[in-house]
Amino acid sequence: MLSFRTKGYNGYGIQYSPFFDNKIAVATSANYGLVGNGKLFILAIDPSGAIHEQRSWMTQDGLFSLSWSEINENQVVVSSGDGSIKMFDINVPEFPVMQWKEHSREVFAVNFNLVDKTNFVSSSWDGQIKVFSPNRPESLLTLHANHPDFSTKVAPVQQHPPGQAPPVHHQPQHQGIDTGNCVYEAQFSPHSPSQIFSCTGAGKVQIWDIRDRNPLQKEFTAHSGFEVLLVGPNFYRPTILASGGSDKSVLIWDFRIISDTPHIRGPSPLNLFHGHHMAVKRVKWSPFDGKELVLASYDMTSRVWQDSTDERARFLRAGAPLKAVFLGHSEFVMDCDYSLWGEPGWIGTTGWDEMVYIWNSNRHLV
Repeated sequence: MLSFRTKGYNGYGIQYSPFFDNKIAVATSANYGLVGNGKLFILAIDPSGAIHEQRSWMTQDGLFSLSWSEINENQVVVSSGDGSIKMFDINVPEFPVMQWKEHSREVFAVNFNLVDKTNFVSSSWDGQIKVFSPNRPESLLTLHANHPDFSTKVAPVQQHPPGQAPPVHHQPQHQGIDTGNCVYEAQFSPHSPSQIFSCTGAGKVQIWDIRDRNPLQKEFTAHSGFEVLLVGPNFYRPTILASGGSDKSVLIWDFRIISDTPHIRGPSPLNLFHGHHMAVKRVKWSPFDGKELVLASYDMTSRVWQDSTDERARFLRAGAPLKAVFLGHSEFVMDCDYSLWGEPGWIGTTGWDEMVYIWNSNRHLV
């Protein structure tokens, strides 16, 4: 197991470089994201196994998510609590090379298109999903998650009242605030350049096709209407999607067999993982195995599961065997990511304990 401390900054996002086997980006926030600066770290793993900081940038507000560019090995996009999105380049040491400020509240997630590779998607508490190009100063498209018929090319930016900072959804003093409008995550499909998956605080999972005049293709209630905090498309099975929520569970869906008829509690999932003791924050499918996925949770653990459902038995809940558990963190685990390189099973995690860990799930078997 390898480790690195982001001293003074609590981890929120982590991702391995898609170009280099020894490079990792980590997005962090001071004071747990409540107030203060953010910091983006680019970490390098030495041949000896030591991790050191190759480059870092300070930001005026906390960072919640990041995504490596798929066409430029030196560029990373980050999302911030002030509603801004910034792109940094390793060769430019002081300032972002691009910046967008179209969201009016916290931007919870950014995700590069793995097929088209020339654009990325963002999701925010303001209820909007936006598609950006690194070469354009304005967004290409805006989707309104709670009013899908109002999708526009560019949405107006709403300003905060003077002196009023946007709240952070997981802080205790904000628990009474309505989060139903939040779009916690949006991701491009790894199989289609125009398909986007998103999830909301109103308990909805949404599937979009941005080429269509009516882009919302399917919407259904998940996790019995509790907040859906994450979605994760499978790299090998185009119609398989994972979702996770504040009900502590992760559900596996085949969206081909989900009826368009509304359900009060939602349709039945293919499979259910229910081993975490608190809400699940992130899910990533393995790039090596279409039946394996890793979860990051507020219960301070990261767990690897094997999804035993498949095409021939998609109507059966065939069980959800737990493969590995990582107990190294002493605070909320906020993000996780599989290494694309070397032996399958290497995973990076980051959390509120200011720690980054690189661990091998094959050595933490249950």
